[in-house]
Amino acid sequence: MRSSAVPALLLACLTLSGCTSSSGPESLMAGLPSREVTNSTTPVAPIPVADVGERMAIAMPPAPVSPPAQEVAALAGPIPKPQAFAPMPTMVGMPVPIERPVAFLAPENPTAERGPRGRAQVYRHRFRDAKPINFGRVTPKDYAVHGVDVSRWQGEIDWAKLRTQGANFAYIKATDGGDHLDPMFKTNWRRAKEAGLKRGAYHFFYWCRVASEQAEWFIRNVPRDPDALPPVIDVEWNGDSSCKRRPSRERVLEKMQVFMDMLEKHYGKRPVIYTAPDFYKDNLQGAFTNYPFWLRAVAQHPSKVYPGRKWLFWQYSGSGLSHGVDGKIDLNVFNGSEENWHRWLGRVTS
Repeated sequence: MRSSAVPALLLACLTLSGCTSSSGPESLMAGLPSREVTNSTTPVAPIPVADVGERMAIAMPPAPVSPPAQEVAALAGPIPKPQAFAPMPTMVGMPVPIERPVAFLAPENPTAERGPRGRAQVYRHRFRDAKPINFGRVTPKDYAVHGVDVSRWQGEIDWAKLRTQGANFAYIKATDGGDHLDPMFKTNWRRAKEAGLKRGAYHFFYWCRVASEQAEWFIRNVPRDPDALPPVIDVEWNGDSSCKRRPSRERVLEKMQVFMDMLEKHYGKRPVIYTAPDFYKDNLQGAFTNYPFWLRAVAQHPSKVYPGRKWLFWQYSGSGLSHGVDGKIDLNVFNGSEENWHRWLGRVTS
């Protein structure tokens, strides 16, 4: 938050008697940069104007400190004992930008998209890394299926070229909190599919907003596409965020469960949990064993950073380089062979 701008804006709001906030004092700065961030990869050129439809600021009442009744009801009693996640062959946060995208209003019911069926070609790894790491015996190159995750900070992407470099899948930043939509989401969502990538959407979870409101916002903005990858909840501690709250482990798990239950009910797919080492250590060890995990581990193999945790995706670099993208991009692998990949896709897409 830029403190010098807040008093003037507060005065203006009081004068006009019509200024409301949807997520606390930072939303009074609509149109100005804030500290709520979700991707550390910063742009190397001005961000292009995206085709995001009609743009309107969202005005909502401040989020309550206590959880709503539906959250409490949804989590009365202990979290059910999970079942083991489908085994995969055993074999780093979601980067954070320095600015929170302004709010946009999306259609109430995004149109479901359908694409051609059949096995897509798997392109081999051609990425480079600005900060290469020696991972030891098992390296990212040992995995057959590579992918990327992106947000507005990658600017205009040549998706067709990126795919031929080894981006067989892409997770695309969609939303964070309860009223912010990445301005490149719709463009990236459409173009990634046109280029033949398997793509999914991710939500950066904001600990100062009610979980059900965040789920409703994600659902409002991300189409229910049967061909899409499962949605992702990105949970981490973000030191650059305007929200400094760090709930208890019990509260964290409750909020996550509410959010994930709502998404699973709407999309018919169990969400994937993305996390980073510090957040995992504080909250997720031994939890949600029946959910797929996407783990950030940019210095060591996930088996070293998250001992005993089965994983679906591994984010191994935040400094990737590739034709089709200006600047750096996050690199990931799928935990399995090419045949495992096609089988998993067959289960989660229709």
